[in-house]
Amino acid sequence: MARYRYKSYRRRPSQLRKQVYYGLAVVVIIVVFLFIRSGSKKRVEQSHAVGVPASSERREEIDSVAGLSETSQRPEPVPKLLSSLGAVAEPNLLRTAVQNAKAASIINQAEQDIATGRVLEARDKLNDILRIPMPAAQQAIVKKKISTLAERWLFSRDYYPGDILCGTYQVRPGEVLSDIAKRHKVPFQVLLGINNISRPEALRAGETIKVINGPFNAIVYQSAFVMDLYLQSTYVCSFQVGLGSPDRPTPMGFWRVKEAGKLIKPSWTDPDTGRQFEGSDTDYPLGSRWIGLEGIEGSAKGRTGFAIHGTKNPEEIGKASSRGCIRLHNGDAILVYGLLVPVYSELRVVE
Repeated sequence: MARYRYKSYRRRPSQLRKQVYYGLAVVVIIVVFLFIRSGSKKRVEQSHAVGVPASSERREEIDSVAGLSETSQRPEPVPKLLSSLGAVAEPNLLRTAVQNAKAASIINQAEQDIATGRVLEARDKLNDILRIPMPAAQQAIVKKKISTLAERWLFSRDYYPGDILCGTYQVRPGEVLSDIAKRHKVPFQVLLGINNISRPEALRAGETIKVINGPFNAIVYQSAFVMDLYLQSTYVCSFQVGLGSPDRPTPMGFWRVKEAGKLIKPSWTDPDTGRQFEGSDTDYPLGSRWIGLEGIEGSAKGRTGFAIHGTKNPEEIGKASSRGCIRLHNGDAILVYGLLVPVYSELRVVE
């Protein structure tokens, strides 16, 4: 006969306590694991949130934006500089880079100005310290802050009293927007854009509009393949560029935008092969815009046939591979075309 194994009821509470302890231990381990995993995920998400330079793919997203000639009825799209190069750099770089103490102090002051809504004060302080020698990472942060501010004081309908670079203007009877823009040394399309005017004919006498006191100018740094854009002498943003090959370098010196030199996909003859390209050709090499230049000083003096233009080969941006012209991503070429003005806008090419 099978024997019944005796189980003392007095031992049962002890076994139950052990089971409870084991269960609690398992729960604690699971909670700790989930906490650690959640923290890691959060850190990864924060690292992806840090700004980095826009890629070529990102730039080409705006290549399809419709461009305008001087007789176009729609405004140029107002530049969204946050998607441009803008000298963006990882803010964390400043943690390890040697900083200029004076510049760092002024940056902190500018950040306080921004926090309290003193946009112009912050802009001017940041622009002034660009003249101070500082590490590249620190300078990149300064430029990024200035280009971000430009979305507020420059490329918006907002006007800040006391700004010497932007102002307001009351339209007089019989005035047309192109004349107003010409007096302020900017293309009329940028005034259309910042004032949300659908077409030049929609301008009404007595209306108060925001105006920009131009001209826009640029500096190209050959060693960095970067173009810095300025409104007068105030930094606005940066663009990556392609430049002339070693055997056909981009001439250094002082240039200005040629009168009647702004064209959309003009006919072009290849000086090497003699082939003539039309803007409608599938292999048209000049991209979205052409901004003709004339040389004034330095190696540029007297040189003709050079321009700022787009490209059909975006992979060549950031390289020395052109015949001497300054190449931009097509989206960037549209933005620059809408800001530079013939005769008044200047360009310097430096080492």
